[in-house]
Amino acid sequence: MKAGSGIPLWIFTLLAALCLAVLAWTTFGFVVPFKHETGQAVLDTYFAGYDESAVFHVQKLLDENETAARLLSAMYFGPELIFPALLTALLFLAFLRLGPVGAWFGRSLHPLVGRAVYLLPFLYGLADYGENISSLIAFGDGGSASLAAELLPWMTRLKFASLAICFILLARLAIHRWLSPRQD
Repeated sequence: MKAGSGIPLWIFTLLAALCLAVLAWTTFGFVVPFKHETGQAVLDTYFAGYDESAVFHVQKLLDENETAARLLSAMYFGPELIFPALLTALLFLAFLRLGPVGAWFGRSLHPLVGRAVYLLPFLYGLADYGENISSLIAFGDGGSASLAAELLPWMTRLKFASLAICFILLARLAIHRWLSPRQD
């Protein structure tokens, strides 16, 4: 029996279904209405990244549109409190289920490298929560808004970079496992 194979499939299915449900809640309950209200997408959805000027543009937009400000705030205090934790758990359990990292690459790796790979989902989760907190501060009335506005684009980049690395590693391992002969 391989390491991690004791995690039941129903747990993955449940976590994936919850992730999809919360993602749908975020998209159809907040992102689409925000775009309809303002004509602009929520910064959290900019996969290619954005700069500080985009943050200042949204700050101005939210100052002029109270409905959009309430939508964004409700999103961060609603589904965005849940989604990063669910996706982090799903990614981490997927890494655990796939077994030791050394088997992924066909050779033994330094133990610290193996542990670092397992930390990637947590890096994503921390970056996503950091992005959400930075957004709340940057789009609020506090004195730290300018610092948060500078930090926000970097948190978004870190979030998407760590998420992309997780997906690439998971896809690589899935392909490797699919192509390699079974050892039961």
